[in-house]
Amino acid sequence: MTKERLKRILFIENKEAWYALFVKANNEEKVKKILEREMGDDYSFIIPKRKLRERKGGNWHFVKRKLFPGYVLVRGILSLEDYYHLKTVPGILRLLKSEDKVLTIDEKELEVLRVLIDKEENVIGISTLYKENDAIKIIDGPLTGFEGQIVSVNGRKGRAKVRLSFLNEERIVELGVQLVKKSDADYRCFGPI
Repeated sequence: MTKERLKRILFIENKEAWYALFVKANNEEKVKKILEREMGDDYSFIIPKRKLRERKGGNWHFVKRKLFPGYVLVRGILSLEDYYHLKTVPGILRLLKSEDKVLTIDEKELEVLRVLIDKEENVIGISTLYKENDAIKIIDGPLTGFEGQIVSVNGRKGRAKVRLSFLNEERIVELGVQLVKKSDADYRCFGPI
């Protein structure tokens, strides 16, 4: 197969987009540093994180955990040469792709991440939300205005597992929350109001 044909198959458009790299567990920061050093001028790399309250030794403190463990998000115009270079970076398992092309992250999903993530640290803060059974409406914090579904709540830890759509799949992420009062509405969609 010629390089031109392979390029047409893998990369439909030659424009800037977001891609997801699947990396070895707990190697996200290491891979990000290598990529920034080797490819940093043409690309930007983020590892979305969330801020959580944890209790240790009877005291509450804040910690940052990865929102999507095992993923590094990449923004840029991906060339065929860079695609092959990514395959040689230690810790990268693969660039997410379908059978015949590299997958880009959909704009709707990116909009959710843009709203959620603090621009400087790429961290989702703690939110306040309403809860009734599994339906939620978030009323404070970086998730303000979003509706979705809580899978489970751990009141002792101040966390909720929330169902989100990411990379064309439903994902469950654990977020730091403060439950304030019940909602009397039934919310069934994801995204801002």
